[in-house]
Amino acid sequence: MSDLPEPPALPVTFRPGRTRAVLYSAAVACFAAITAVAVLLERLGPGERLSFVLTALLLDAVLLVLARPKVVADESGVTVVNLTSRRRLEWAEIVRVNLRPGDPWVFLDLSDGTSLPALGIQPGIAKQRAIADARALRALADARSAAGPEPHQG
Repeated sequence: MSDLPEPPALPVTFRPGRTRAVLYSAAVACFAAITAVAVLLERLGPGERLSFVLTALLLDAVLLVLARPKVVADESGVTVVNLTSRRRLEWAEIVRVNLRPGDPWVFLDLSDGTSLPALGIQPGIAKQRAIADARALRALADARSAAGPEPHQG
């Protein structure tokens, strides 16, 4: 009998929920604070006020990019969405799902000998959730790699 949990139902999306909540909240607070400063400073001209708002939007864009990572598993494979990249993997390409103590996120060992970071599962704020998600993805990868994709019924 395996010590791995039962794989979750597909499709499933793994993402750092608490981290995303913090980043979204920070984006709203940053935009509100900088815009308020732009409005309250009486000496600023229209162009300077606009530059404050554009700066706030730029900072928000960075925070939203940091909130982007996720891992989506479906019947045919896994899509890893990191900060600026997206990669689609077939189940057979995933050799192992790793989250070692001290790792900032999950790493996927691939059949071509490389390793792909999967930032959608990260133990930063919610360590136990990340461990559970890593185990679930590992169980899916083990079950799908061994069995191959299930045929579609219909």
